Amino acid sequence: MGPNGDIYGVDLQHTYICKESTNVPNVNSVERPPSSEPLRSEGYPPRLCNAEIPHKATQVIASPGFVSVLIMKPVPVPGLPHSIRESRVASRESRVAGSARSVLIWDHVAMIPRYSLPEMSIIWSDEHKLEIWQEVETLVVEAWVELGVAPAAAARALRAAPPVDAAAVTEREKITNHDVAAFVDILAESVSTGGEWIHYGLTSSDVLDTANGARMVEAADLLVKRVEGLFDVTRALAKEHRHTVMLGRTHGIWAEPTTFGLKLATWAFELARDHERMLRARSAIGIGKISGAVGTYAHTPPAVEKSVCDRLGLQVEPASSQITHRDRHAEFLQAIALTGASIERFATEIRHLQRSEVAEARESFGRGQKGSSAMPHKRNPILSERMTGMARLLRGYAQVGLENVALWHERDISHSSAERVVLADACLALDYMLAKFTDLVANLVVDSERMLANLGGTHGLVFSQAVLLALIEAGMTRDDAYRIVQRSAMRSWDEGIE
Repeated sequence: MGPNGDIYGVDLQHTYICKESTNVPNVNSVERPPSSEPLRSEGYPPRLCNAEIPHKATQVIASPGFVSVLIMKPVPVPGLPHSIRESRVASRESRVAGSARSVLIWDHVAMIPRYSLPEMSIIWSDEHKLEIWQEVETLVVEAWVELGVAPAAAARALRAAPPVDAAAVTEREKITNHDVAAFVDILAESVSTGGEWIHYGLTSSDVLDTANGARMVEAADLLVKRVEGLFDVTRALAKEHRHTVMLGRTHGIWAEPTTFGLKLATWAFELARDHERMLRARSAIGIGKISGAVGTYAHTPPAVEKSVCDRLGLQVEPASSQITHRDRHAEFLQAIALTGASIERFATEIRHLQRSEVAEARESFGRGQKGSSAMPHKRNPILSERMTGMARLLRGYAQVGLENVALWHERDISHSSAERVVLADACLALDYMLAKFTDLVANLVVDSERMLANLGGTHGLVFSQAVLLALIEAGMTRDDAYRIVQRSAMRSWDEGIE
């Protein structure tokens, strides 16, 4: 398991969360958590690099909750053209004089900040959406130039154009009541020449769906990497406990002995299947279309489509209508929901094992953590419960994906409003779940002595099948042997004897 490369576009190894939107800390003076504490903090890495950064930043974006200061550097982003790689980094950098690195002041977008992590939030930010829209429009003009239709000066001017301002698009949309039309207006006004060639021969879905394909691929790559991380820690824990004997339970009742390692191995193999499903879904959504209003190429030849999709690292929709077909999006959302269901299964097991009466495994409990506002003794499985609740969201998003498949004729926009919510939120939610649950498994507290004690407390009941088979081998009929063992077992249940 493993992706072909890093899709982040920024170095997110070091993150500091500050409550004040006007002060950026000197990272050398930031207090570090005790080394004995597990590495936690809502999915953000808690340690900082050494870099000289002034206390004041000039480009801080205020946020209702908090802002993040990210120490970053440009890195390759496979599958995206050079211009997007550069713009994704450059538009978020604020070069500080005398600093060896750059500072990114990043504002939370989409979903709610509590369940949004930086990398995925950047992918689904309005700024990044407009970056890809602008790249699609630019690639189309460049394709027209290659075909000898548009003047080369138009492509050069558009390639040199500044990033489109999201706030300006929002203001213009109040007039146009159409987000793509507003974007095209603002972009055309920003170029020195050739503005008339922007959006030439296109319909809105050419831009929207092609850009969304590129963005979903970025999101899928990040999710694949998260699944791999969870797989790695789960497999390692399974190997560590391959000889840790414990009770197996069916219907919540004692069954037969098993090992904790085998239990974890079922998780690891399920995660491998989640990984395969996500890769298949990534292939399904990595699609673009530049085929015009009803997909007939009436005003834009297939050569333009191929050029744009090739440069974005996308496949061409074999037979588009006005859109790329929504069964693709539904498949992606189903893969997300299934991965969430896997996490829910694992989390439910931890919740049962952490019950006071069982107490065989539990979530780590940090220094200073409080389990209850009223009862100081409480250590609740809060992360596992959180995973269970968030998995319910993912199933709802998957249902919306199915509802979006059937559209009128060549297209309608009944899918559009729902899609704007569920694609971003589903990716953000699963990204968060994978990060948090990886942390949970890495720090899971396993009480092997309690496992043996619980096994010993069964008074040998869990060996009833072994006794049954021994009696059959000695010559008894199965039913006679079963009745004998059952009578003895019921007495052991009722009287608590061996």
